[in-house]
Amino acid sequence: MKYRMLPEIELLERDGGSFLMAKTPLTLLRLNAPLLALARRAMAGPISAAGAAEEKVLEQLALKGFAERLQEAAPAQAALPSISIVIPVLDREEELERCLASIARLDYPGDKIQVIVVDDGCRDGSAQVARNRGALVVSSGGVRRGPAAARNVGAARASGELLAFIDSDCSASTGWLAQLVPIFGDTRIAAVGGMVDGMCSASGVDRYEAVMSSLSLGSRERFGGSGDDTFYLPSCNLLVRRALFLAVNGFVDSMHVGEDVDLTWRLRDAGWTIAYLPAGNILHEHRSSLRSFMSRRFDYGTSEGMLQKLHPQRRKRFVLPPLLGLVAALCLLAPFCGWWPVPVAAALLLGDASVYRLRLARRGAPLGLSAILAGRLRALGGLCYYLSYHLLRYYALAMAGLALVLPVLWALPVACLLISAGVDYRIKKPRLSPLAFTGIYLLEQVAYGAGVFWGCLRGREFASYRVTVLSRMELAA
Repeated sequence: MKYRMLPEIELLERDGGSFLMAKTPLTLLRLNAPLLALARRAMAGPISAAGAAEEKVLEQLALKGFAERLQEAAPAQAALPSISIVIPVLDREEELERCLASIARLDYPGDKIQVIVVDDGCRDGSAQVARNRGALVVSSGGVRRGPAAARNVGAARASGELLAFIDSDCSASTGWLAQLVPIFGDTRIAAVGGMVDGMCSASGVDRYEAVMSSLSLGSRERFGGSGDDTFYLPSCNLLVRRALFLAVNGFVDSMHVGEDVDLTWRLRDAGWTIAYLPAGNILHEHRSSLRSFMSRRFDYGTSEGMLQKLHPQRRKRFVLPPLLGLVAALCLLAPFCGWWPVPVAAALLLGDASVYRLRLARRGAPLGLSAILAGRLRALGGLCYYLSYHLLRYYALAMAGLALVLPVLWALPVACLLISAGVDYRIKKPRLSPLAFTGIYLLEQVAYGAGVFWGCLRGREFASYRVTVLSRMELAA
């Protein structure tokens, strides 16, 4: 594995002290002499660890957001692992033909690929399409047993060292496998997921899904090992070691949504690492009508209650620095009680930045008041976004109900919508007008939140609404 310092990271050296600085969130990491030498090497270009101790340090730098991992070159063709591609299908004849055609174009040795199509009770010609393409066709053992059960049946018939899961309404890029497989050179990796892009762009929902799909994990690589965070990999673009998949008993047959979350969490709980790479992309044919879009988001939401029962140790985590929380609360109060809280909030923020400056000065950190104030403002903006997003996603209907009783409270859900949708619109840059984006955004949050409530009510488990609130993160380590 090679590592490289992220381009936005700065190296500060003043008055005998050396620090790495990240601006979002504002974080300083003090460096001793060996760490300083390592940081300089990583800033000059990609480096490999000289030993186990150095690799551990580089891994920590990557986990803290200072460095990035770079994948090694693909192994020689003879050393490439065999792969069984498993595709569950139910009445998707045309989509399956397109999917299998893309697999035939993969930049990966054909003699190392086994294609298994699992028929979940198709009434159309899907099974014949698969046979015509040379795939092994097996029955799921019933009708509409669901993708999880179908994938398990396919995995039981697989012979490859790796299992590659893709859905029948997806098309693989030619580099799908070739770009993801090299990471398995790291023996700690149990599973890897790749990028998921939208296939269509005709409707507004298509263009919304292109940037906001829950299946797309973004443009930065991510790793998840031990810990109780909620990082997972979607099953529509997932490679996993077959031996480990079988060791944790695969997917839960009865789960029709959330089965990929459960699987990848169990792999992590067993001591393995999962990875997401912004590579090996596939195209997914998202649901393009508002009705089907909201129905799917509702279904996704219903999985939270079941997942909370299966994994009670995993909770939503929210970082709420006390002073920033007070500043945010004062700003929220302004529309209801006049604008006097705003100057008070500004004074508190300035005082907070001054205290940080003094604290860092005692530790020899070379950072001025303006830089610290800018960092605290960014942190405040991030806090307002995440708080608004969470309230809108889980409590939109409750806030609307309260506002019907006390009309003055309409300011709260409206503010949450404008803040969270506004930030996402600016960052994601969808090919939609702000009004259209905000409308679909609201429908998504309402549908998902309703699904969460229904799933919790049905399972009599409301832990999904409990959030672990963390105190503020240290600015300097």
